[in-house]
Amino acid sequence: MGNVFAALVAIACWAGLAIQFSATYGHHQQVIGTLWTLARFFTILTNLLVAATMTWIAMGKRLPPLLLGGVTLAILLVGIVYGLLLHGLHPLHGPAMIANVLLHIVTPVLMALWWLLFTPRARLKWNAPWLWAIYPLVYLAYVLARASEDGRYPYPFIDVPKIGWMQTAMNAGGIALGFIVCGFLLVWIDSWRPLGSRKANG
Repeated sequence: MGNVFAALVAIACWAGLAIQFSATYGHHQQVIGTLWTLARFFTILTNLLVAATMTWIAMGKRLPPLLLGGVTLAILLVGIVYGLLLHGLHPLHGPAMIANVLLHIVTPVLMALWWLLFTPRARLKWNAPWLWAIYPLVYLAYVLARASEDGRYPYPFIDVPKIGWMQTAMNAGGIALGFIVCGFLLVWIDSWRPLGSRKANG
């Protein structure tokens, strides 16, 4: 059952990514240009990570609970940041709207449900949130370095030319703090949740 649910999560991710690729390609008319544009977004990179992870699980493979927890937390960050900071900023229609719903709402919810129901429970340690934080920090360094070259910032809360370095640092710090707090919450939930496989996933 866990593999079937994982396949459902993977399908939602791949579908959202494919639709988003198609919508973005319509503007660029170049495969490489489209991929390069999409690679600037945390949403796309994280959904790609979820898609690969859940495809692996759906094939009957195993992954460490530490990795599964980190992937779950990262996609939850996508949903939370979208809901609090990005929702409604850019009206979308047609395929772009469908991709937006899949990537920002459907996949975070499905991944969280899969983690609650099927990930081996009581396997996470209290140092896990610090390890999970490496991914968004590396992304932040990557996207700021990239934007300093081409001037294109993917999100308004890290748009340095518009809001300045001080506000950017404050925004990034606030999101990082929220991420780590949510990470500790995830570990706490893992310590008592009644559901989840007893068998270690790697």
